[in-house]
Amino acid sequence: MQRTNKTIQLIEFKGTTLPVVIVTLRSLQPEALAEAASRLFGDNDFFDGDAALLELAQLADVPEADWRRVKQVLKMHGLNVIGVRGGSEELRHSAAFAGLPTYATSTRPVAANDESVPAAAVAESAPKAVPPPALAAVSAPTLFIDRPLRSGQQIYARGGDLVILAAVNAGAEVIADGHIHIYAPLHGRALAGASGAAGARIFCTRFDAELVSVAGLYRTFDGGVPVELADKPVQIRLAQTPAEEASILIVEALRID
Repeated sequence: MQRTNKTIQLIEFKGTTLPVVIVTLRSLQPEALAEAASRLFGDNDFFDGDAALLELAQLADVPEADWRRVKQVLKMHGLNVIGVRGGSEELRHSAAFAGLPTYATSTRPVAANDESVPAAAVAESAPKAVPPPALAAVSAPTLFIDRPLRSGQQIYARGGDLVILAAVNAGAEVIADGHIHIYAPLHGRALAGASGAAGARIFCTRFDAELVSVAGLYRTFDGGVPVELADKPVQIRLAQTPAEEASILIVEALRID
């Protein structure tokens, strides 16, 4: 019987797609980041060791940072920082020196029509305002909660939408990677688009929240909810105007009659 020698391949390459949380930073001060993260996620782990990419495009005049402490802040909430994107060249170089490589921002080519169009015409017709990214397709089924949530309780609809059919009491927290629908009073905190989906929204039939957030942009109500929104049906969403480079969080009353 002929004997064959099979060489074992010590390195094998395969393409794959892994979920990565995009974290847009508007400050690199570790203390300020720690306070903001605690407001959003409390003092416990929120993510389960998810990979995180730091978006630096909205940082201006910040030549360097204490990347080790920035990573520690996010690590406390279950995020493993793997790299950065955007921002100034100096900032990316300092991140690379700290072991955080730069990842290119992906762009989608414009589909060509059958009839050729001059490049100048395309540039003139292009809109100046760039809309927020659409809500990513969700794979998980919608999570339904039909019991009241007490202070200290947390519900997370990972990869999907969340529907609440009972009160979210003060100190409770509801989170979803997609939309959040609350058909009851909201006295606690609600965070939609937790993995960075800027198209996510929060809908509530009776608004009295402590904090609301969409894709990491949040608003607190330490002094109470404004009179025009208190105990009213509302929606919370992100919007972007031509005069604003960054998205703004909109909390607006809904007319349901």
